Amino acid sequence: MNVLSAVLASLIFFGSLILIFSERINRSIVAIAGGALMVGLGKIFHFYSEEDALAAMDFNTLGLLLGMMILVAMLEPTGFFEYLAVLAARASKGKQVRLFTLLGIITTVLSMFLDNVTTVVLVAPVTLLICEIIGVSAIPYLVAEALLSNTGGVSTLIGDPPNVLIGSAAGLSFNDFLIYSLPIVFFCWLGAFALLRYVFKKELSKRPRRVKAVMKLNPAQTLNQPEAARRILIVLGAAILMFFVHHVLRVSPSLVALSAAALALVWVQPDIHETLKKIEWSVLLFFAALFVMVGGLEHAGVLEVVVGLFRGASGVSPVFFGVMIIWIVAALSAVVDNIPITVALIPVIRGLGESGMDIGPLWWALAFGAGFGGNGTIIGSTANIIVANLSDKTRTPITAKLWLRRGLPVMLITCAISSILFALFYPLF
Repeated sequence: MNVLSAVLASLIFFGSLILIFSERINRSIVAIAGGALMVGLGKIFHFYSEEDALAAMDFNTLGLLLGMMILVAMLEPTGFFEYLAVLAARASKGKQVRLFTLLGIITTVLSMFLDNVTTVVLVAPVTLLICEIIGVSAIPYLVAEALLSNTGGVSTLIGDPPNVLIGSAAGLSFNDFLIYSLPIVFFCWLGAFALLRYVFKKELSKRPRRVKAVMKLNPAQTLNQPEAARRILIVLGAAILMFFVHHVLRVSPSLVALSAAALALVWVQPDIHETLKKIEWSVLLFFAALFVMVGGLEHAGVLEVVVGLFRGASGVSPVFFGVMIIWIVAALSAVVDNIPITVALIPVIRGLGESGMDIGPLWWALAFGAGFGGNGTIIGSTANIIVANLSDKTRTPITAKLWLRRGLPVMLITCAISSILFALFYPLF
């Protein structure tokens, strides 16, 4: 390993993480600049090239995200998500605890089949509107939606960006997540929901000021493009079914998602310019740039050192080592967004596998740590940042201190439950 190359690559990567953490510059801008700098210095000092950077990009991950983003971008203007939220509001009959439960369940179910960022982008604005109509604080609902979305998203391959990355790197199928992750996430979700119900009991005990306004809401009026919604949902349902059998058909999840997006575009024929405007291109570029930077770390030999450190700690029992991974990754994900942490640790786990360690269980430890750890702080997950920004429209915006009081306990209880279940059922992984 060339020491100078390793130092330069490390400075670029960790300098980028610090800037991302500070939020002074948009994280996509930081990542793109860091990726360009990594390739530039890599060429000068002969440890990284453009070809290496292209090879470092995981196009399976990028394709899966793009395909699902297109489907969601088409479904959003139909009013379908507002339709679900209004149905939940009417079903609650103005009772806050019931509304809290229904919106929490809707958010969780959506986050299992859409990534958690997309879920809160769609559900949170509608939640603000409903809370304004019935005259209650939106803070408990917004915080719970982000936390439950992060938690529920860990259960499926496509529910959480770190899962997409891990599934692609480890060759895990949609069914693998349903078998190994969903049962554990179910108990973690119950713990998280019970805790949120307790910490927000004061706010949820207040009776809404305008209960009758809720019952006047007409769900049908929110569904402004019913035929388009029906067609997109049919395609989305078919895509989800394909996710169950993609490994049998030997097609990648990205091909399934992109094919579904293409079919929906042809069948519905939306305004393509408006659809493309709704896609989170900055997120895709952020992912691509992160892949490039981590590729630079790998070629500079930095990850070999990290693998060596982990290998030194692997002398403990495999079960305890897996639990250690959950908590270490969770702590890192609470401080820095869980996406770059996951991207950085994937090649580390691969390296442990190449050294002869059984890394099958470690992939799940990484998924649990990254998914649940993102709940710990306001910057631990992109979904957290989104709801915090939306709360600025309310009288009591969500602060970092408030999030720490509500999100950190959720992170701790979900990590504790997942650690216990991981240890109990370790032989099955």
